[in-house]
Amino acid sequence: MDRMFHVIEAQQFDRELMGEIFSVTKEMEEVVSRYGSSILNRRIMATLFYEPSTRTRLSFESAMIRLGGNVVTTESAREFSSAAKGETLEDTIRIVEGYADVIVMRHFESGAARRAADVASVPILNAGDGPGQHPTQALLDVYTIKKEIGRLDGITVAMVGDLANGRTVRSLAYLLARYDDVKLFFVAPEVVRMKQDIKEYLDRHGVHFEEKEDLIEVAQQSDVIYQTRIQRERFGDRIADYESARGKYIVDSNTMEALPEAGRVLHPLPRIDEIAPEVDGDPRAAYFRQAHNGIYIRMALLRMVLEA
Repeated sequence: MDRMFHVIEAQQFDRELMGEIFSVTKEMEEVVSRYGSSILNRRIMATLFYEPSTRTRLSFESAMIRLGGNVVTTESAREFSSAAKGETLEDTIRIVEGYADVIVMRHFESGAARRAADVASVPILNAGDGPGQHPTQALLDVYTIKKEIGRLDGITVAMVGDLANGRTVRSLAYLLARYDDVKLFFVAPEVVRMKQDIKEYLDRHGVHFEEKEDLIEVAQQSDVIYQTRIQRERFGDRIADYESARGKYIVDSNTMEALPEAGRVLHPLPRIDEIAPEVDGDPRAAYFRQAHNGIYIRMALLRMVLEA
């Protein structure tokens, strides 16, 4: 395998590369069980987050520390970095790369990770760029499906909620298109349906998908329900649109009755009210296990981009 450098978008990963990443990820699970490693001793990771984050930022930072590295961080970089003074993203990257061996960045604009990579001499790992992409989340989602379901070929996945603004579902769709006989259901309110660019990509790659309105009907046919929240922050002043979408599709006990016994419910989190708390105790509720898989995937990626 050619050395992986930047992690920018889901399309850069094919089946072979994902297989290698998942193999290293499994090794990282063993590393964590042994209370860490010195693989990345004296390496420094900078986390540069222009949008709020809990799971992604903390799992990246925990991943680096468990590999023996160090972390420098800025949270709310939009307000509390030189961006507030008008510094361009490109200039910020040129400065921060002098302080760290790898930069993990979340930004509010689609395409920001690519802009950063274009000027960076250290690896850039995209931790989410606006409504664009979230490739490391998609990798951990696919890894979770493989662990929970036992296969990736021939699966049926229902993507539910905010599909227009959901960078996680966009990236996941790109990755699932690499596998054989995958079927996707899109279940979303009218104002947040999956965008045309993803549907055209799936058509080009021969991936069968259907847009549906009945979540219970879809649940009966699915191996995975991938639920997402309606993202208030993406609506701006379109409050009426947000209110029309919020609460339309909720995974509750009725949904779980329809889901096959071998099925699973995933969610990139945080959730608001789109998964009822009563679902948490069901063994098919995999979203907390999914979140914990994030540290293993991110350990694997850090090792792969930093080890020559």
